[in-house]
Formats: sequence, C-alpha cells, structure tokens
Amino acid sequence: MLINKGITAGEVVSIKLISGEEIIAKLEEDTTEQVKLHRPLSVSITPSGLGMMPFMFLSASDTISVKHAQIIAIAVAKKEAADQYLQGTTGIKIL
Repeated sequence: MLINKGITAGEVVSIKLISGEEIIAKLEEDTTEQVKLHRPLSVSITPSGLGMMPFMFLSASDTISVKHAQIIAIAVAKKEAADQYLQGTTGIKIL
C-alpha cells in the first residue's frame, strides 16, 4: 500500500482556481485558510503549446496568498512542468 505524504513546502504545485485559471508555483506554506505561493505563474495555451506568464504583473512581492475558498484543486505539478517552471523562474536548467 502506498502512503500519500501530501504536499509539502518547497514543492512545485499546480492549482486550479474557481475562476478557471490554472497556476503553477512553489508552495511556501499551506494553512487552514490560505496557501502562500512563491513566484506564481499563470498557465495558458499558446499556438506552440503551454505557456507560463506572471500571475500578477504588478505585485511588489514574489510571494502571494490565495484563500482556500478560491481553490478547486491543488496537486504536485508534473515533473516536466515543474522543471520548466524552475528553469523559467531561476534560470537553472534541469537535465
């Protein structure tokens, strides 16, 4: 039997919001009321496939909070998406 350890701080997560938007970010903290996300990116479909752009263009902080009431689902991001996110936000290419 597999044991689900849940999602922990530092993991790259994919979040579906009630607005229909999907965002990818590094999870900083998950409390009973909200999740704190580091450098969240909005996921969109482009002619060449999936694209990522800043979730909030004018935020002065790299960390934002999203209330649980606004979230439909949260999951650890697929490895390929997490690698692309890390490369785009840190400049480090994952091999």
